[in-house]
Amino acid sequence: MRDRILTALTSLRVPISAAQLEDAIRVAEHRGDSHLAFLWELVGTAAMDRQERSIARRVKEARFPNQGSLEDFDWSFNAAAIDRTQIEQLATGEWVSRVDNLVMLGQSGVGKSRLLEGIGRRLCALGKRVRYTTSGDLIAQLTASLADGTLPQQLSYWTHFDLLIIDEFGLDYVERKLDHQAGHLLFKVIAARNGKSSTAMGTNIEFDAWAAYLGDAPLAMALLDRVVDRAVLLKIVGKSYRAARAIPAKATTSPQSTR
Repeated sequence: MRDRILTALTSLRVPISAAQLEDAIRVAEHRGDSHLAFLWELVGTAAMDRQERSIARRVKEARFPNQGSLEDFDWSFNAAAIDRTQIEQLATGEWVSRVDNLVMLGQSGVGKSRLLEGIGRRLCALGKRVRYTTSGDLIAQLTASLADGTLPQQLSYWTHFDLLIIDEFGLDYVERKLDHQAGHLLFKVIAARNGKSSTAMGTNIEFDAWAAYLGDAPLAMALLDRVVDRAVLLKIVGKSYRAARAIPAKATTSPQSTR
């Protein structure tokens, strides 16, 4: 019977060895466990291990820039500007299941990137495939693929995630200036995902300034139309975490020489 169980577990691709089966039987007999308790002892640990490996794989695939989570976020610093209940609700991923978008607007340093990453990590734990990138990095990869003829493959890559986080839109000036088609390439990714999967964008550019920033009013209108379509709009007006952490340089005075 033990051999038949091991063979069945192998067929089901459940990674339980003969030694682990014996240990589970011994523990169950010692404690007088019920059949359900024995079954959990046998497969529960293996299932949890597999789940943890899957989460770790999705987090690695997402390429988050930090190790930040919502659990270690400093909620007190900008308590008046950031509604924790709203962020926790976003972290449930209901908006991703509805294929909605998310736009997080605010000046640099108010915590947009950490919040987007924290939400993304939660969604990885919920089984969603997430990819984080900055607008500048995305543009650089798209323009490179345009040059070497692999743009279709790049577009396919960026459109198959459940959630694509495009951060730092508004800090990509250099990358856009290197290729006049950069803005249109970014639009291709947004358009390809529109209505099929969710996109979250972090930016410090107000919507009415996108045309001036991109230098192309029709492109800005088309981009806004697809980003804001069915989007959760979250504007953060708060203090800069980085500015608060900066230590003012102490003034130094040169000692006066004495004769």
